[in-house]
Amino acid sequence: MNDAELRGALREHAYLEGDFVLRSGRRSRYYLDKYRFETRPDLLRPIAERLAAAIREHAPEATLIAGPELGAVALAAAASLESGLPFLIVRKQAKDYGTSNRLEGVYEEGARVCVVEDVVTSGGAAVEAVKALREAGLECSTAICVVDREEGGVDALARHGVRLWPLLRASEVLETDKTAAKPHG
Repeated sequence: MNDAELRGALREHAYLEGDFVLRSGRRSRYYLDKYRFETRPDLLRPIAERLAAAIREHAPEATLIAGPELGAVALAAAASLESGLPFLIVRKQAKDYGTSNRLEGVYEEGARVCVVEDVVTSGGAAVEAVKALREAGLECSTAICVVDREEGGVDALARHGVRLWPLLRASEVLETDKTAAKPHG
């Protein structure tokens, strides 16, 4: 699947119009439903390939991938399979039973981590994940998302010393004709 086909597939399968409240609390006339692309192997596979390539390019020193729960866990697992790097799940808060972990997975203090995210708007979930990783003694200066809604996430992460690299920007997905999802030739 080439880039134009991926943009078209996201537009066709994940783009919804209406009145939506985003995680950031903002209202939007459109929504990119991450579960509509993360749960489809035909879309998850090319996204995982792109995430693994982006990690190699933008975070070559990373020895771990981290995905904030719940939305980015499938992405982190798929990118892990594609890249060969182990992954961590970053809980919203430490569980109050069993090991009481906020981070799930095996890691050593000082390890370099690349955060993967689904759709970034304000960057709040990614920033919280970075803080949790750093509190555990891990280093994180890179995040990669599938779609940047271009509504402040890049700047929010930059204020925390993290560079966000989007695979796609919302403007690219929104201007894509749905027919681009169909392979040509």
